[in-house]
Amino acid sequence: MSTQASFLSAYAHPHLPNLALIGEVSPVIQIHLLAAVAAFVIGAVQIFGPKGTGMHRILGWTWIIFMMVVAGSSFFIKTINHGSFSFIHILSGATLIAAPMIVYAARKKDIKAHRKYATRLYTGALLIAGLFTFLPGRLMWQMLFG
Repeated sequence: MSTQASFLSAYAHPHLPNLALIGEVSPVIQIHLLAAVAAFVIGAVQIFGPKGTGMHRILGWTWIIFMMVVAGSSFFIKTINHGSFSFIHILSGATLIAAPMIVYAARKKDIKAHRKYATRLYTGALLIAGLFTFLPGRLMWQMLFG
């Protein structure tokens, strides 16, 4: 048996999501989670859906708002580093800078830059940072494997 397989069998017990755990965390974490899930879904629609449409623009503004909520709320979540900021907060700061850059590039009709910034923000702030939420002991781990 591989090391990864033995780790999962020893510590992970996959099950249907235990959504009741969301009710046990602070309202800031609830808001952060809701905004992150919404941004993840909307971002996927934006990346894979048609571009240049009115719906793309509406969803884009919605996505930007959710991303700002995710980044802003993260500054009130300091559970990883015992009450202090952690390295993940660097991504939050980068999000607060990148989100306006995405809008600016779209308004200037610099579609290449717009696509690059939006894709990088989705990848870094939602996919990569999102993976950290599945580490043992964190809420998403507990919801799915704990």
